[in-house]
Amino acid sequence: MTTTADAATASLQPASAADSTYQTRVADYWNAEENPVNLELGKIDDLYHHHYGVGEADWSVLDEPDPALLRERVTTELHRLEHAQAELLAAHLGPVTPADRVFDAGCGRGGGSVVANLRYGCRADGVTLSAKQADFANEQARQRGIDGKVRYHCRNMLDTGFTSGAFAASWNNESTMYVELDLLFAEHARLLRRGGRYVVITGCYNDTYGRASREVSLINAHYICDIHPRSEYFRAMARNRLVPVHVQDLTATAIPYWELRRRADHLVTGIEDTFLTAYKNGSFQYLMIVADRV
Repeated sequence: MTTTADAATASLQPASAADSTYQTRVADYWNAEENPVNLELGKIDDLYHHHYGVGEADWSVLDEPDPALLRERVTTELHRLEHAQAELLAAHLGPVTPADRVFDAGCGRGGGSVVANLRYGCRADGVTLSAKQADFANEQARQRGIDGKVRYHCRNMLDTGFTSGAFAASWNNESTMYVELDLLFAEHARLLRRGGRYVVITGCYNDTYGRASREVSLINAHYICDIHPRSEYFRAMARNRLVPVHVQDLTATAIPYWELRRRADHLVTGIEDTFLTAYKNGSFQYLMIVADRV
């Protein structure tokens, strides 16, 4: 149940939730971001995802001879793959009911929270350092008529201010590389009720390869982030009462998305070949980890 304190703070949108120079840079980056690979895909059905896709691509879209239709078909297919990733994450949130509340840490423009609400009928709270993203996502929720159940806040995912034990499930979808894992998992463990479910989908560097590869360093520089080694996820979870119950390597299923995206001239960002090289040389992995809060 939402407490009076939660209701009173839910609408607060501070000018900045950042508590360090680095977080301010991250907030500035996302406040200024207008990348077509995020915006054009989201316009298809008003579900704006800030993550990558999984699954086999429909390569027949590239056979379209009309340039305008080719652009439209490729955009639609990339969005389908991104939405499949969001549905995969949502499917692992556990036995969520309409009476439950879920937490989207690093929500971007809000697509993941909407997916969870549509699947379970639950309440959802998303947080982002970007006030621009939070305002955009709240407007999308209002237009969908779900703003009474789905809300977005300009807050720090490491210190949300929400009530302890208030959430049945929580997740990070490609946002853990912006924070220290121990601080992040401590906050998730605080917010989740006992037996609550945590899911993370993330890129991580492969410890067996050695130190972070050149490609991983380039990805860090491109997104102003700091990709963690695979092993640190499990160590930090163990230190913060999160016990993995399912681990899935999504690397192979992510490659078709990147192969198709590199062919989309209207959407390329210049980082596509770097991702593909890192996946294929084994230095970078795309993982989903599902854990229970004990």
